[in-house]
Amino acid sequence: MKQPADWECVRSETLADLRLFRARFDWMKNPRNGIVQQMIVLDSPDAANVVALTTEQQLLFVQQYRFGTSKSLLELPGGLVNTDEPRDAAAQRELCEETGYTGGQWHYLGSIPSNPVFMTNYIHYYLAEGVSLTEPLQLDEGEDLVVVAFPIEEVFQSWRAGAFQHPHTVNALLLFFAHRGLI
Repeated sequence: MKQPADWECVRSETLADLRLFRARFDWMKNPRNGIVQQMIVLDSPDAANVVALTTEQQLLFVQQYRFGTSKSLLELPGGLVNTDEPRDAAAQRELCEETGYTGGQWHYLGSIPSNPVFMTNYIHYYLAEGVSLTEPLQLDEGEDLVVVAFPIEEVFQSWRAGAFQHPHTVNALLLFFAHRGLI
């Protein structure tokens, strides 16, 4: 299959530091016609999400309000990887902070670009099997969430029915169900 040629960045300008993102304009030259267009790019650290399976064979989720959709969503625990923090350590930290669960056997499920249209970061997915509740929640001051757990089959049916709306949760569950041979 023929691949399109790479675009050339002829100029880049930082716009703003938006806490989670750094916005910039890149002026990109189209290899097909030579026209230079201004593109917006958001730089952000990578993130780690966790499919956590408890010792009771329940999958852990967090229910939290999301400002972009103005509603509460059911999603997997996770968050940004700190500077100089290994991705697997970030996944373990986020699981503990958001749910209080630790331990278990950890497996890397893979990664995808967060939104390759205009974002630079990747989401890394981990499976933690056999986790147990050992710690109190350690939420950031901007977090307010509820931890819930469901049996695998119930999550599978909900996922198939399109009940999950956070794309990172949808992708993580796809990788998990493929790992388990369910799809």
